[in-house]
Amino acid sequence: MSTSSFSSLVSSITDLSHDFYSRLHSSLVSPSQLPLPRRGKVPGPTWQEIAKTAQSHRDASIAALEPPLPTIPWEIPQDVSHIPKRIFSEDIIAITEAAPEILVAKMASGDLTSVQVTTAFLRRAGLAQNLTNCITELLPAAALARAKYLDEYLSTNKKPIGPLHGLPISVKEHIGMECLSLNAGFISWHAQTAVSNAHILDILLAAGAVLYVRTTQPQTLMHLETSSNFYGVTVNPFNRLLTSGGSSGGEGALVGLRGSCLGIGTDIGGSIRSPAANCGVYGLRPTSYRLPNGDFAATMLGQEQVVPVVGPLSTSLGGVKLFMKTLIDAKPWLREPSLLPIFWNTESQLPSTPTGGKKLKIAVLSDDGIVKPHPPILRAISTVVDKLKAIPDIEVVPWTPYAHDEAWTIISSLYFCDGGAEESAAIEASGEPWRPLSRFILTDNPNVKHHSVRELWDWTVKREAYKAEYAKLWGDVDVILCPVGPGAAPPLDCARYWGYTSQWNLLDYPALVFPVTKVDPEVDLIEEGYHPRNDDDKYNYELYKPSTYANAPVSLQLVGRRYEDEKVVEAMEYIEEKIGLPFVSFV
Repeated sequence: MSTSSFSSLVSSITDLSHDFYSRLHSSLVSPSQLPLPRRGKVPGPTWQEIAKTAQSHRDASIAALEPPLPTIPWEIPQDVSHIPKRIFSEDIIAITEAAPEILVAKMASGDLTSVQVTTAFLRRAGLAQNLTNCITELLPAAALARAKYLDEYLSTNKKPIGPLHGLPISVKEHIGMECLSLNAGFISWHAQTAVSNAHILDILLAAGAVLYVRTTQPQTLMHLETSSNFYGVTVNPFNRLLTSGGSSGGEGALVGLRGSCLGIGTDIGGSIRSPAANCGVYGLRPTSYRLPNGDFAATMLGQEQVVPVVGPLSTSLGGVKLFMKTLIDAKPWLREPSLLPIFWNTESQLPSTPTGGKKLKIAVLSDDGIVKPHPPILRAISTVVDKLKAIPDIEVVPWTPYAHDEAWTIISSLYFCDGGAEESAAIEASGEPWRPLSRFILTDNPNVKHHSVRELWDWTVKREAYKAEYAKLWGDVDVILCPVGPGAAPPLDCARYWGYTSQWNLLDYPALVFPVTKVDPEVDLIEEGYHPRNDDDKYNYELYKPSTYANAPVSLQLVGRRYEDEKVVEAMEYIEEKIGLPFVSFV
């Protein structure tokens, strides 16, 4: 299907699918409709009663599955990644462990039906909730009605409705779905619902997607973990003592357990990349203003100092490409004029050799000079770099980090320009307790201050000056290879260093996370005699105990210049082809 043909289908297919997906269709809450932050306790139910209602609703949505999910007849182990294969049939496993690009091809050809695929993912998502606490609700009735409609459309028209025909896609809760809750992790917002769907969901539906599950997020949306008073803590499927990451941690755990093959996250400081890395899946933080970003629930709507982005988490790199191309081919800038009219470029973005092959120059940043990564991260980088150096057309050079401590000072001074007033008020309005990482980023952060207009302008000038200085470092480097964090998934409430992800938010660089290996306690030993550089480095060093991190996924990050998203994805494809990533199996 051509780009123009697909774009023209967006509005017409929206009307066709509405009858079958009336609860999940159109364009979300405007900022003026969100509840105003209020101080003091809200009259009515207690925060505990509100949380219990939300959990009961979630549990009822899972109980609606037919047939009911089987109970787990044994004690849940620390690593639950293998449990689906002990519970489900071979057919369900084959479907849910297939890459999204494979599934859409099979549904387009009629080898699989959307009802089959949707049923399989609904069941595996329900199990994922029981194992990791990762969802806010299943949508079985609406999803299966939608899948049935898509199967009938294919049977009648002998062609798929769009490039995502029949594909189930999971959605982070603060991306609004018509008539469904929209609380952004705040108990005081529990009664808020979306008037209609967010723009991004309209496009995905027009392309043939099935929306079937919503996923957890943390209080404030500003954690690199997922912990709220609605649902508690979302844990890591490979090691339940560790975090799934955040703030899109529900997506990370769900995709990591193959309860989803493609999900939607958001990222303002690492919120796509942290859970993708922690759970051993792919995650892309695109450059700003490429994908529809409007109509989400959050505090501080309208701030432009650190622009949040939406992006995919997927079980495959092909899923990342499919997501990006589908959304951009729909010309989202026609409805959302802040977006840039840049089509997804399918031509090669890498330099070519005299013989017509590809070549690649990779700069390696293994340590930002502030917090030294744990041994598993350094082992992953070393292994990848050694293999890359053996490829004739790949050049590997070191990357010297430029003032990454200054970058954190700038971005953390720009996150909460009202001194955290809206976030604090939204927490306190219900009387709910502060989660530990909410306090960490808001009240324990010395850079959170109420800025005057002049101070805001001054920090913005510093931001732009820093970006200009960093741009001078690139030369002819194509991509930067670096950690996603200073360790694999940390223990709960311990994700307190953002620098390896927020750095690229400040610079607005596209950054792609990919799985590499797992922590091996027999190999990844503590670095004895190390003398930490500072308090953050000391905290991180003392956090590492090999047995605590056993089996945790180890991922890395590929970073490119602004608006070179396609180049980053292509470079990743080339690297995977040449060195055979990942080095271990995750399912």
